[in-house]
Amino acid sequence: QVQLVESGGGLVQPGGSLRISCVASGSTFTTMGWYRQAPGKERELVATFWGAIKRYGDAMKGRFAISRDNAQNIVSLQMNSLKPEDTAVYYCFARALAGVDYWGPGPLVTVSY
Repeated sequence: QVQLVESGGGLVQPGGSLRISCVASGSTFTTMGWYRQAPGKERELVATFWGAIKRYGDAMKGRFAISRDNAQNIVSLQMNSLKPEDTAVYYCFARALAGVDYWGPGPLVTVSY
């Protein structure tokens, strides 16, 4: 059974930093990463690993950094210089070798005073 367990998230002030992580188990995963969804908006790409290639959403470039431990199927996201518009639910994403996509429940990240 595939499981995606996320950790981190919470409240942070504008300009602050936060790190969220996701551990995937139950399969072999070719792609892992993060998407986010803010209230009233569509889900959007934050950062992913497509194989060994990192992809970032335009709004995150230069501020966010994704890392992955392939041996333990852990993907982490370091978020710096956070802005109120970064407030969203952040969903861990993993694509299994068979081509099936899985999503975690998503930690809420709130950027506010």
